[in-house]
Amino acid sequence: MIDLIILDFDGVILESVSAKTKAFSKLFSGEKPEDLRKIIDYHLKNGGMPRFDKFRHIYTEILDKELTEEKMKELSESFEKIVKNEVINSPFVSGAEEFLSGITGKIPLYVVSATPQDEIREIVKEKGINRYFRGVFGSPETKASHIRKILEDTGAKPENTVFIGDAKNDWKAAVDNRIRFIGRVCDKIPDTITGLPDVEKIVEDMKDFEMYIKAYML
Repeated sequence: MIDLIILDFDGVILESVSAKTKAFSKLFSGEKPEDLRKIIDYHLKNGGMPRFDKFRHIYTEILDKELTEEKMKELSESFEKIVKNEVINSPFVSGAEEFLSGITGKIPLYVVSATPQDEIREIVKEKGINRYFRGVFGSPETKASHIRKILEDTGAKPENTVFIGDAKNDWKAAVDNRIRFIGRVCDKIPDTITGLPDVEKIVEDMKDFEMYIKAYML
């Protein structure tokens, strides 16, 4: 039985992972080539992590520079300007639109993203899909914390709750709350999920996901 579905956003609803990668490349284009490669590699290996945490790691571990509050604000504002329209213009993951329109009213849907909360809500609204979700949540609060609050507010049982994500950080948020995890793995995004324990199913896109969960809706 499935009573509740929680979805990551980038790489699950929209094919927007590459938009984030391009934004990091542009934001740090003035750095040395070897540092830029390390930055992009870190970004790709840590999908589902808030950009603020990535900025801190990049500055302290890669660039060896001080990251002041003022600089963090500047980075965040610049990143949002670069990335927001790129994400909005990104195509849907195959089957995502059909899944959202078909499942609405049958199973409650929530979005839990690492994107800043105001920004992800604006993107969802601009994309015209806000009507499908009971709630849309983002950083700075963690995914695990959002999931815990959703479970508390809805009374849904962890064993009847599914989180679909495309990164190890998504998996960890699911494991921390003892809910079921389904991972999206495809050639468009780095695979950080295959081989992890407690992954119920791996799907290529939202068509696969919909086919899988239909068995629990009969």
